Amino acid sequence: MIIPESITGGVLLLWFMLTAASLIFVIYDLQKNTPAMGVMKLAWGLIVLYTGPIGLFVYLLSCKQPMPGTHDAYIAAHWKQSVGSLMHCVAGDATGIILGAIVTFHLGLPNGLDIIIEYIAAFVVGLFVFQALFMRSMFGGSYFTAVKKTFFSETVSMNFVMVGMIPVMAILRAKIPGGDDPAGLMFWGISSLATIAGGLTAYPVNSWLVGSGLKHGMMSAPAPEPAAGPMHDTAGMAGMDMHAEHRKPNVSFTTKFLVFLLSAGCLVLAVWVTSYSVTLRLK
Repeated sequence: MIIPESITGGVLLLWFMLTAASLIFVIYDLQKNTPAMGVMKLAWGLIVLYTGPIGLFVYLLSCKQPMPGTHDAYIAAHWKQSVGSLMHCVAGDATGIILGAIVTFHLGLPNGLDIIIEYIAAFVVGLFVFQALFMRSMFGGSYFTAVKKTFFSETVSMNFVMVGMIPVMAILRAKIPGGDDPAGLMFWGISSLATIAGGLTAYPVNSWLVGSGLKHGMMSAPAPEPAAGPMHDTAGMAGMDMHAEHRKPNVSFTTKFLVFLLSAGCLVLAVWVTSYSVTLRLK
């Protein structure tokens, strides 16, 4: 059954209207009500931009402060900390992937190279910007140390994001006319769906990373008044707990290596499954 373009266009237009309303609400709430850290404000803004009302729904459940002064307690649950880690990861990776897709479309590159370039772009934006640059204060202000300390967590997390995003992007952009053109609504609709899929496949590993102390979770912004504690500038109580946990992970090299192999294996499997629906070409 072929759905008329007028219907799909109307659905997409409605989706983007809801996305715009969701984004306005989240920006307003983060400025006026919820004391999230600056990097998390950026991450939530991008997530809602990419995932629309679904991103807003996750924000309301996991981050929005219900009453003044309750944010630390509200985000303390492990699953909410894991969502914070996930949003931070997906925001950077999805941004890199979408930028890569725009570049490869205008260069007219084949879809196989498209996937490779998108992976590299996601890794660069995710690791060198969203992880190392924005979180360097958690590592004494050293950018190099931040890169080194977050390399493993960003790699495995991004691999699982791509596990969900690759099949959606490659298959739908190939099957739907105009799906690969950034100037059309369909491209952005597919990108939204792919980002949602990537978030679902990457949540389990982010939950493990946070629980193992290898990655930060959701954090509150510092209180406006100065405090005597030396760790006050990192965030509120939940943020400080995650800071301490992040500095002292208790995971063996063998475990890390096995998790990396699992993420790489799942990524290869996702590409293999995709190749059954779409011919992946490198030239």
